[in-house]
Amino acid sequence: MVAPDVKAETMKLMDRRGTLEAEMDAIIARLTAPGGPGITGGLVDAEGFPRSDIDIPNVLAQRRRLVELRNDHKDVTNKIDKNLEILHSSKLSRNEQTTSRGSDTLASSHIGLSRSEPMEEDPVTRLPFAMIDEIIDGSPAAVDGLQLGDEIVKFGNVEAGDRLQERLMSEAISNEGGQVSLAIIRQGSAMNLTITPRRWHGRGLLGCKSSAFNVTELISD
Repeated sequence: MVAPDVKAETMKLMDRRGTLEAEMDAIIARLTAPGGPGITGGLVDAEGFPRSDIDIPNVLAQRRRLVELRNDHKDVTNKIDKNLEILHSSKLSRNEQTTSRGSDTLASSHIGLSRSEPMEEDPVTRLPFAMIDEIIDGSPAAVDGLQLGDEIVKFGNVEAGDRLQERLMSEAISNEGGQVSLAIIRQGSAMNLTITPRRWHGRGLLGCKSSAFNVTELISD
């Protein structure tokens, strides 16, 4: 069976991406610390001499490492996207088979036969489609408990699949002022939250953005 193997691989890739992001964040923090050279800042002083206040070889090494990490992060994200497409296709196929089996069972019951089929695991279950990487202070997302790094598995009735941005916006708009249930993964643990899309002093109905697998912004105007 392909789907469980793909699901396991995808979860490993997500863990790998998290490790890459943590290392990138650490390097960026060091390079952009007060007095630091920045990610692309010059390494010479006003007179054209190498800066004496920084360890230039170390800075160059960190910048090279950051480029490597970003390339690896892009590759891992592309693999995750492809796997999610495979899993989503598998989900649709399974749903069609389930519908077909249901029709067969109904037909059999009319001729005095019965059939019992084991429930099959949804291969997309627990696979997130977006990760929160920005939350504005005082926004509905912040007030209702969403946190940076939370991975969204389900937003109301929206799960991984096609036209995510369109479906997410529709779900938020149609539930404006009402509660929406979220299934998330936070630091490796599955959790459920309730959030209320609503107008506030900032943009959108939630005030958060995501580094997502098939969507670039969770909720916008």
